[in-house]
Amino acid sequence: MKRARIVGVRVARLVRIGVAGLLPGLHYLLRSVHRKWRRSLQFRTVLTTLLLAILSFAVVGAYLSNQIANNLFQERLVQAESETRYNVKQVQDTFDGAQVTDQSSVITLVYDTLNAVEGRGSVIQRRYVFEAMPDQTKPRNRWVESRASDQLTISVIPPELRKSVQDSGKEQFWASTEFPVGTEDRPGIAVGNKVTFNGTVYELYLIYDLNTAQQTLDEIQNVLLAGGAVLALLIGAVAWYVTRNVVSPVSHAAVVSEKLAAGQLQERMVVKGEDEVARLGASFNHMAASLQEQITQLATLSQMQQRFVSDVSHELRTPLTTVRMAAEVLYDAREDFDPINKRSAELLYNQVERFQSLLADLLEISRFDAGVATLDAEPGDIVQLVSHVMEGVAPVAAEYGSAVSLNAPSDSIIVDMDDRRIDRILRNLILNALEHGEGRPVNISVAANDDAVAVAVRDHGIGMTSAEAARVFDRFWRADPARARTTGGSGLGLSIAAEDTKLHNGWLQAWGSRGSGANFRLTLPLRQGESITKSPLQLEPVDVGLHGGGSARTMLLLDHSPAPRADSADQGAGSGSGTPGAGTAGAGTAGAGTTDPDTARTGTKEGS
Repeated sequence: MKRARIVGVRVARLVRIGVAGLLPGLHYLLRSVHRKWRRSLQFRTVLTTLLLAILSFAVVGAYLSNQIANNLFQERLVQAESETRYNVKQVQDTFDGAQVTDQSSVITLVYDTLNAVEGRGSVIQRRYVFEAMPDQTKPRNRWVESRASDQLTISVIPPELRKSVQDSGKEQFWASTEFPVGTEDRPGIAVGNKVTFNGTVYELYLIYDLNTAQQTLDEIQNVLLAGGAVLALLIGAVAWYVTRNVVSPVSHAAVVSEKLAAGQLQERMVVKGEDEVARLGASFNHMAASLQEQITQLATLSQMQQRFVSDVSHELRTPLTTVRMAAEVLYDAREDFDPINKRSAELLYNQVERFQSLLADLLEISRFDAGVATLDAEPGDIVQLVSHVMEGVAPVAAEYGSAVSLNAPSDSIIVDMDDRRIDRILRNLILNALEHGEGRPVNISVAANDDAVAVAVRDHGIGMTSAEAARVFDRFWRADPARARTTGGSGLGLSIAAEDTKLHNGWLQAWGSRGSGANFRLTLPLRQGESITKSPLQLEPVDVGLHGGGSARTMLLLDHSPAPRADSADQGAGSGSGTPGAGTAGAGTAGAGTTDPDTARTGTKEGS
């Protein structure tokens, strides 16, 4: 028992190791089949056809095999019943006409009669079991109890058949059975009757061998199986050939479409024949030619428009410079004019300034469109750059009366960037937040991870819908065309900011909600040439707080609260909420419209 347990444990371990080794290969095979199933129409069609064909062959084959087996069995059964009636009658007639009185003569008669029934020759036609019925009064001359051919016993006869024969009169019964022949068990039919001899009732069972019929059935099943396999392979080959002829042009069309989408407008499909696929290819080529012509026309028109804008912008610079000089002279001498001329001089000066800004933006856009804009990236501290931009917009913040707070780590964040372009992006975002913030606080957050740095500018003004946020970077687009532009922008600022961000391989995204303000997030890779997988700041804002707890810096511009104590100022800096009223100073300054950055900004640095 101990050795058996040891062997069992070893076998189980080997089976477990084998299964563990097969599972990865099985998983890989299943994944490969699933991938092929999803990506290949031809594979899916051929495999589906094969599976349906195999299922159909299995159903038809099972039905045919069952019908053939039933027919063979019924034919052999009818023959067995007919032969049994004849042979039983012969046995009974022999027993009835026998004139034997001694034991040896009785045994010899029974043996010869049953051997005649067996039909011995080169092949045994049938086998017999001869058994006296139980519970009989034993006659004085009853010398034969049982006899069987080929070493059979009464146990090969089904009990149900014996009971039916014993309870009947002269009726005949049959049942399927198995009997041993040598070392194998063969199927057969046992047919039972009653016979009498010298006053004793016997059960006589003739057993017919069905091995020949079973071999015939096996051969038919093998033929059906082989024929079904060959037909399945032929059907699979036909399905593969047909689907290949249909799918190949579609695959070719997909490849050509991808090349067209990549800009290779000269690609065309190869057209052969005049069938439906050929007409599809011809229509596809006609569509591609039409698209190429239209795209070429649009590209030519776009180049002409870009060249026109660039040429006009360059040509306007010289007269605009002259007009600006004249406007400055009139603006400087406006005190000597009457009120009407004085106002006209001021309007002329302001509009010339705005025209010059629009012209500069148009020139920048034309450089982006022409593809000549270059990136002059160098390592720099983006936190310091944000602080510098905040100092520059302090006069505008004072004019709008909005508190601007910075929430950034105390350490420097070095980024490969073009300082001029990032300064322009940040300045544009902050000025937009001030213009649409309706005097509410503006929060600026800076955070970084291993791959990227993000700057979020959050205002709490009128906000915008998701549809407006999707179009906010379009050129000259405005959410409310009827709304007056108070800062005099050109309408190209955010478009230029988006183009500058693309040069850095970064993200510039917008979120807004009506009545809750807007949030613009700029995400840049830390190192030039790398890509961004995740931004350190989420686009939809939450309550603004300091990142990193005490080791963070905060800057506050233009707070509206009364001058606090030093301890309350520290608390306001640590909260980083950016909401006026706690830890801030400069209400009177902001209200007076002071534009001095040193008086309009109070800053604290914690954790140093």
